[in-house]
Amino acid sequence: MKDIEVTKITGSVPSTENLPIYYDLYFPENSKQDNLPVILFLHGFKGFKDWGAFPDGCRELSKAGFAVLAINFSLNGVGESMTEFDQLDLFARETLSQDLEDVGTILKALKDKDITAQDFSLDTNTIGVLGHSRGGHTAVAASAEYPEIKCLVTWSAVADYNARWSDDMISDWEERGVTEIKNGRTGQIMPVKDVVYKDAIENADRLMAVKRVRELDIPALFVHSEGDEGVHYSEAEKLYKHCSAEDKKIELIPDSGHTFNTAHPFEDEEFPEEFATVLSITGNWFQSHLK
Repeated sequence: MKDIEVTKITGSVPSTENLPIYYDLYFPENSKQDNLPVILFLHGFKGFKDWGAFPDGCRELSKAGFAVLAINFSLNGVGESMTEFDQLDLFARETLSQDLEDVGTILKALKDKDITAQDFSLDTNTIGVLGHSRGGHTAVAASAEYPEIKCLVTWSAVADYNARWSDDMISDWEERGVTEIKNGRTGQIMPVKDVVYKDAIENADRLMAVKRVRELDIPALFVHSEGDEGVHYSEAEKLYKHCSAEDKKIELIPDSGHTFNTAHPFEDEEFPEEFATVLSITGNWFQSHLK
């Protein structure tokens, strides 16, 4: 598919708080198909749409005949730089509820044609969602929340975010109202306020993937690495087990990490074999179930 040219359009739409939700829209320029199905890509915790190999991966998926819309959640802490955590005040209060609302905002923007692909029309009735890690957790909740979503793929998804809060984090929130985590890549100390924890606990029935996955009746694929050091592959097994969809599948990738052997920045000419495999599996799933 290397001979297929892909165009990227960048922009933003306002969130429910009137903060920008930045996006990149990829679509195959010389596609003979109009009314392109849309795949929405959701990044994970301490992530962003321009992380590592994700942009190249979105471009590759687009070559298969999709418009791929990658977004930055409005509170993810990355501003106009697109790659630096320069808005830690926003990151500190990035709730799962707001992430879910951002997905709803994006879906409405697609319906209202506030996000368009120039000369190509987008099939806003045929939308798939692809989420990585925490973004996979949100993708599950969004698939249950929004009927516009017709197909789901998760990469390295968390099943139950409320099971990830450590005793130390909870103590910090109870005593100080904030906990701090270190970004291993940048060395930044990143605050997380108690509103994040309270939101997840108080709205668990709406927000927890392991609960919402029971509501799904759309095709669902759960991809995970058996060597994932950040989110154990049993999380994918849990989501698969509890998923109520008749058309569901789990794919476990051996010998790779949380991001399938990719890193940031990604400067290689070729994808690592494991990430290429994940892209192929993902593209085949969407081609089979979204078109």
